[in-house]
Amino acid sequence: MAMNEGRNERSEGRGSGGPGGRGGRRGGKRRPKVCFFCVDKIEHVDYKDVEKLRKYVSERGKIMPRRVTGNCAKHQRQLTEAIKRARYMALIPFSVE
Repeated sequence: MAMNEGRNERSEGRGSGGPGGRGGRRGGKRRPKVCFFCVDKIEHVDYKDVEKLRKYVSERGKIMPRRVTGNCAKHQRQLTEAIKRARYMALIPFSVE
């Protein structure tokens, strides 16, 4: 029985409060992510627009996922293709030094 009591105490110590040991969100409601390209009525993502593409590439050179950027599936596919094309044309580096 002494072993079970110790186990319960350790499991309660994990996380940052709340039931289930998980930390909750701070600051209230999270605002919904919207696709930048749909809002601006952009039909096709241009691989030559390097400044726009850089916003969707991490510091380590990785393409950011949809759940982070908030893009729709259609524009995320176009964005990925444009970033890869820009890398091939040496407009964007493959990785950061």
